[in-house]
Amino acid sequence: MLILIILLIIGSALVYISKFNFSPVNLNLGIYAFSDIPLFYVIIGSFIIGLVLSYFVHLVRAISNSFTLHGKNKEIKKDKDEILELTRLVHQLELKNEKLKRLTGNEPKDPNAL
Repeated sequence: MLILIILLIIGSALVYISKFNFSPVNLNLGIYAFSDIPLFYVIIGSFIIGLVLSYFVHLVRAISNSFTLHGKNKEIKKDKDEILELTRLVHQLELKNEKLKRLTGNEPKDPNAL
């Protein structure tokens, strides 16, 4: 329903533009020259070209952002793997420490020791 309302509004705008801007104009595009083109064609054409160009700019920015996010995701994954490896190493050292405590029977003298 919303799309239908939007299409009706756009259609009404196009009818309004075409009704009051029907005077013929000359259009020069570099070496090409077009004569007696209705003004509403120029208005609508420039609007569509602007929409297409803004879409391409948005598309380039979106692709750039996706590459940046992909790089960040790889960095986060690498850091998570490093954290996991360090956690394993700490666990192994704690086990080794407990084993040494059992063999020697000595407890640390430092009251602040873990």
